[in-house]
Amino acid sequence: MNARSHCLELSVEGFQVDEAVSCLFHTVLLHRSLGKFCFAPDGSQYTMGTVGLQDVDCDFIDFTYICCSSPHLDRKLRNDISEFSECLRRDNHTFGQITLEFFQKKKARWPFQPECTPWEVWNVRVDLLKICNETNRQISKEKISDSLSEKIIYIAEIMNRHEYLPSIPQQSELDLVFDTSFADIQPYLFKTNYLTSGASSPSVGSTVQKLIRDTLSL
Repeated sequence: MNARSHCLELSVEGFQVDEAVSCLFHTVLLHRSLGKFCFAPDGSQYTMGTVGLQDVDCDFIDFTYICCSSPHLDRKLRNDISEFSECLRRDNHTFGQITLEFFQKKKARWPFQPECTPWEVWNVRVDLLKICNETNRQISKEKISDSLSEKIIYIAEIMNRHEYLPSIPQQSELDLVFDTSFADIQPYLFKTNYLTSGASSPSVGSTVQKLIRDTLSL
């Protein structure tokens, strides 16, 4: 099975990376999370709990987004994104990419580990901006807000498509499809990974970055 792949591109300052990426990943997970399953004793039927929602106001970007009200999920994402952000800034990289990958497991015979098959991948490419004064920084913040709004709409459009999702499994195989470690929510199995580079390669992202810089120089 070929995984669906989506690429989102950001041009932000270093201190805005955490919030910008969190906004996008939380939005994706809002659509890829269900309430906790409660199965009947014989496992033949189940009920599904609700997913709480909350608004998040960003501190360094003029933006508010909605996410699942799960402290455990937020903490996991925050830790993963912070590691990427710190690496990006600490080593003076100009480009980085962080990925949110959804997968399902397939049981394997002992002593082998279950086989993990990705079915949807979200890549967020980050180009770092360097802005010298507060006036230009305010202009940049407005452009970043507009860019995030467009990406949120794009994510919603993708989620409304009738595309493959893993089927709801039997109780005994629930953890092959969903992450059951969360106490208040049940997202599809996912993981994050990232890479950084010292120089940006030509792309739409670098073009957007140049447009922002040109505008800031006016």
